[in-house]
Amino acid sequence: MTGLWIFLGGVALVILLTAWHASQRGRRRKHLRAMPLSEEERALVAERFPLWERLPAPTRHQVEGWMRVFLEEKSFEACGGLEEVTEEMRLAVAAPACLLIAHRPQDYYERLRSVLIYPDAFHAGDDDVRLGESWSTGSVVFSWQSIRQGSANPEDGLNVVLHEFAHQIDQEDGLADGVPEFDEGPDYGRWSAALAPAYERFCERVNAGKRTVLDDYGAESPAEFFAVGTETFFEKPRAMRDEEPEVYREFLRFYGMDPAEWR
Repeated sequence: MTGLWIFLGGVALVILLTAWHASQRGRRRKHLRAMPLSEEERALVAERFPLWERLPAPTRHQVEGWMRVFLEEKSFEACGGLEEVTEEMRLAVAAPACLLIAHRPQDYYERLRSVLIYPDAFHAGDDDVRLGESWSTGSVVFSWQSIRQGSANPEDGLNVVLHEFAHQIDQEDGLADGVPEFDEGPDYGRWSAALAPAYERFCERVNAGKRTVLDDYGAESPAEFFAVGTETFFEKPRAMRDEEPEVYREFLRFYGMDPAEWR
C-alpha cells in the first residue's frame, strides 16, 4: 500500500511540475510578445522579406510578438562551412515562419527545436541536392542562398521559408499529408472537399504541360501541394483567388488573413 501512495504522489508531483512549467512558459511568452522589434531589426526584415511592407499593422504586430518568442526558443545552427548564423539570417527565417501563425491559435511549432542553415544547396541523406527541408523530428534546414533568392521577388510564389514552415504546420499532427490539424471536425470535411479535387485537377494540368498559378512541384504529393499553395497564397494571392477560389477560401480560413486585400 505504501508503494501505491508513493507512486500516486509521484504522479501528482509530475502533474504539478508540468502545470507549473506551462504557466511559467506562458508568462515568459506573454512578456516576449509585448516586445516590438527595433527599427534596425525591422529594416533587416524588410530587406530579406519584402512582403513585410504589405502586412496590415495588426498582423505585423502579431508577427513581431511571435518572432520574439521564436528567436528565444528555437536554436539556430551553422552547417556546411557557414561561419555563423547572423542576426540577419535569424530574422529572415523568423519573419515568414511567424507570419504563418500570426492569426492561428496552435501549439507554436512545438515539435521544432532547431533551424539548420547551410551557405548553399546541401545534400540530403539520399544524395539529392536540396535548398530546404522540413523534418518531423524537430528541425528545418535551409540554404542561405535559397533564402536570399526567395526574397528577391516577393511576387513569384516561391519562398523556401514559407514552404518549409508550411510543412512544419502540416506535420503537427504527426503526418505529412497536406491536411493540417484543425480544432473542429467539420473543418476537415470542408478542407478535403475543396483541396482533394483541386489537387487532382492540378496534377492533370501539370501532366499535360499546362501552366497554373501554382508551381509544378506541388504535383509531387498532397503535402507539397499544401506547401506550394501556402507560398502562392501569400505571394500571388489575387491570381490564386481568381484561378482557385475554393482553395483560396480554405487557406484564408486556415491562416486567418486575406493577402489579396493587402496593399
